[in-house]
Amino acid sequence: MDKQTQNKFNKDLILRERLAIERTSMAIDTTLLAFIRTSLYFSIAGISLNKFFSIRYGVFIEISFWIASLVILVLGVINFSKQKRRLKENEKHVGDFKLDWEKETTN
Repeated sequence: MDKQTQNKFNKDLILRERLAIERTSMAIDTTLLAFIRTSLYFSIAGISLNKFFSIRYGVFIEISFWIASLVILVLGVINFSKQKRRLKENEKHVGDFKLDWEKETTN
């Protein structure tokens, strides 16, 4: 493979990796929003059950839904931060390809 083809290959690899990282980052953000949405549904369900229906132990059911809502929210935030950190660590590999490619193109 000649040098020009190799440079084009490295440039395409960098672009492909960069786009994959962007897609993964957006998927992580979407997952956090899904956790938040589910948490809100649980909190609304807790309020609704106690306010609209005369249930004997409605307060306890409402509290249990609120606890479930908070647990889901906390798990979502923990998952989000863990995945973002892992993505940031893996992004360094793309930088190595980019540095190698820039060295080759300047020479």
